[in-house]
Amino acid sequence: MKVGFIGLGNMGAPMAQNLAKAGHDVTGFDLQAPCPEGVSKAETAAGAAKGQDVVITMLPNGAILRSVADEIIPAMDKGAVLLDCSTVDVESARAVAEQAEAAGVMAVDAPVSGGVGGASGGTLTFMAGGRQEAFAKVNPLFDVMGQKAVHCGDSGAGQSAKICNNMILGVTMIATCEAFALADKLGLDRQKMFDVVSTSSGYSWTMNAYCPAPGVGPTSPADNDYQPGFAAELMLKDLRLSQQAAEAVDADTPMGHSATDLYAQFVEQEGGKGMDFSAMLPRFEKRHRG
Repeated sequence: MKVGFIGLGNMGAPMAQNLAKAGHDVTGFDLQAPCPEGVSKAETAAGAAKGQDVVITMLPNGAILRSVADEIIPAMDKGAVLLDCSTVDVESARAVAEQAEAAGVMAVDAPVSGGVGGASGGTLTFMAGGRQEAFAKVNPLFDVMGQKAVHCGDSGAGQSAKICNNMILGVTMIATCEAFALADKLGLDRQKMFDVVSTSSGYSWTMNAYCPAPGVGPTSPADNDYQPGFAAELMLKDLRLSQQAAEAVDADTPMGHSATDLYAQFVEQEGGKGMDFSAMLPRFEKRHRG
């Protein structure tokens, strides 16, 4: 396929490169980042979008997505697909999809899970929203960039699935870190706690696959001084999106709300920016009740 790729940062660059390696004709654009090997450079976002079968965007937030959409949708061919892999608010995803459809362009919102490692290794999971016809057209690209793509429903459903998933992730990581900090003060060996919890009802992804305690369980960012696999500020972004969505539909999410407040405090007041989101554990280790 002929693919335009807009947003060649830490996630976008390896995704675009994997598509090029698989034989797709990829043209990229980014205001700052260079094009990876195998990707042709366009001088403008509209230039990257013109004449392509699919245009992929990987952008920081909904406001930037809307701005880029204003530029690229008029340049896209009718029947082409705008595939947005950014994590943005549901409202922006739906607004851009409506804008695309009005111009004769199909739209899919497909945020990803798997981080930079998944982007490099082609093992991302895509959560997709949009028409079935559009999903089917871009599915071969999902096969290159990831290991799984789930069609979640109409436009906005991909973003909805992502923020619900990451709200669970944020809440669960906090609970896991709290439990380790409590175990420490109770004099319980961390490895013994892991051995029990990882095979008991406390089993979770944050315990079993991404343990926040160094030297316990499979290798994780905790074993690399909490250098980010998934940065705390990105978790905060996703939690804030979850609360924005909850507010819009009048959903009661007290745990999600509390997790948002805790990550905001950690990132904005306690030096957590630039650290992995599992660095909540050393944060709790230093704190006292009340």
